[in-house]
Amino acid sequence: MSQASNPAGFEHLPGRARRPHRASGYRETVTQDRWAQWVLRRRDAGDVDVRERGAWLLEAYRNGVLNRAAVTAGDVLLDVGTGDGLIGFAALDRVGPGGRVIFSDISADLLAECRRRADAGGLRDRCRFVQASADDLREVQDQSVDVVTTRSVLIYVERKQAAFAEFFRVLRPGGRLSIFEPINSFEAAQARRCLFGFDMTPVADLAAKLRRAYDSVPQDQNPMLNFDERDLLGWARAVGFAAVELDYRAEVEVPEPLPTLDWEVLKKMAPNPLAPTLEEALAQTLTDQERDRLEDHVRAILAVGTPARKTLATAFLRAIRPWLRDPTAQSATSRK
Repeated sequence: MSQASNPAGFEHLPGRARRPHRASGYRETVTQDRWAQWVLRRRDAGDVDVRERGAWLLEAYRNGVLNRAAVTAGDVLLDVGTGDGLIGFAALDRVGPGGRVIFSDISADLLAECRRRADAGGLRDRCRFVQASADDLREVQDQSVDVVTTRSVLIYVERKQAAFAEFFRVLRPGGRLSIFEPINSFEAAQARRCLFGFDMTPVADLAAKLRRAYDSVPQDQNPMLNFDERDLLGWARAVGFAAVELDYRAEVEVPEPLPTLDWEVLKKMAPNPLAPTLEEALAQTLTDQERDRLEDHVRAILAVGTPARKTLATAFLRAIRPWLRDPTAQSATSRK
């Protein structure tokens, strides 16, 4: 349900230079759950310009998932962790009038947003909405869908193999699984400069304090960090998927423009639904004097247009539920 997220709290999306702030048109209230608050506002500080600049990357992830899913007219597609419907609504175009899309998310508020959008677009008759977690899709019948998609969902799921088992269960024989996940353990293993990859040497003591707001959970206990691309392959194969393909991409300190050069907007952005904004983290970890010192350093960097330096790894995985399991495997299972 999230975009690729950095658990350290300093991820960014490509963008352009500063323009006047424009508020997002999404409906977000303080009573919404944390998932909806992040998707609809906190990931881009509610700034419509930042949202627009990041849209191309989200669309690339979406198209990568849908293209690998080989969606065809008449398919029934289940989008797990649908968020605001980025994949689900695009899938409606591909399944055509004879197909359907099931929007599934743990967040009732995000499903309400998807319903609103479906009603506004006259699409409701081809949509179904299911509140469920990825590892418990009991509201979806066995072998009832042709395609399962997810994007940046498993990073929030502790029982990842159970989620793969649910994907397998709901797919018809010959059905396709297509997922995208950031591999945050890769970034965590690199020597990180902290805060958009900027050189924070003059305020290294403060940057270290700031980072504590994002590193409170040990890596081996953090579902966002305790797996890599090899685990995704292993879980898919363990539950019975065949023809498993994985496309992996890694980048280390690649220069990239920030979504905005406005520090007042940047510090109101949160890297994922479970993390504080930079503004919140600054308030939690630094004194007023320390905060001013760190912010003055960052503003000076932004003033000269210094690009961010991105360190990131991502994976697309595609797999098929076979028509029949290996007879040898079936026989061995029946003897247990």
